[in-house]
Amino acid sequence: LMIQYDLHEGNYLEVSRHYNQIYTTKSISEDAAKWPGVLQNILLYLVLSPFDNEQSDMLHRVQRDHNLEKLELCTRLAKGFTTMELTRWPAVESVYGPEFRKTDVFSAQTDDGAARWMTLRDRVIEHNIRVIAKYYTRATITRLTELLDLGADDVEAFLSRAVVAGTIYARVDRPAGAVSFAKPREGEEQLNAWASDVGKLLGLVEKTTHLIAKEEIVNKIARAI
Repeated sequence: LMIQYDLHEGNYLEVSRHYNQIYTTKSISEDAAKWPGVLQNILLYLVLSPFDNEQSDMLHRVQRDHNLEKLELCTRLAKGFTTMELTRWPAVESVYGPEFRKTDVFSAQTDDGAARWMTLRDRVIEHNIRVIAKYYTRATITRLTELLDLGADDVEAFLSRAVVAGTIYARVDRPAGAVSFAKPREGEEQLNAWASDVGKLLGLVEKTTHLIAKEEIVNKIARAI
């Protein structure tokens, strides 16, 4: 009953928790015919949930479940969402679609299943945006459309949602057709960074001066001999 309620409300994290409670019951965990389907549902509804600390923690816990290793596609899907690497949606459709679209979660025969499949697409794109924000300080809109398999308007829409959700920092420079992922430094932080850079530079100067002086002494000794 609670599963149906949270499904209706779109509370996928709660749905995943409900399935987790079922999974931990003895009658399920010790039945090889039942636990795979329940564990699969735990994972699928978990990756459908919006990213936050709770979702991430639970996903990593599920990934550590040794039973997951027996479900090849689920293992690969979990890895795709826990590894900071791009996961292209066309590849996801090709790899997971044939199997997962037969499940109740993503059934191609129901409106709810089709809608959840599109939600999975959104989660894949959101994951990719977090990956890009981690490794890029700046990228052109054109490059982002290639990496995300989206049009320019959709790229901006997804970026805006990620910024509002607080999962990334991004600033769109429309005239330049680029996006900056580098968060501006506060005054004190910038001053400390500058002081650190100056300190490193002075250290290099001192080391270089020492090496030059050492070389001069060696040359003088060589000439004296």
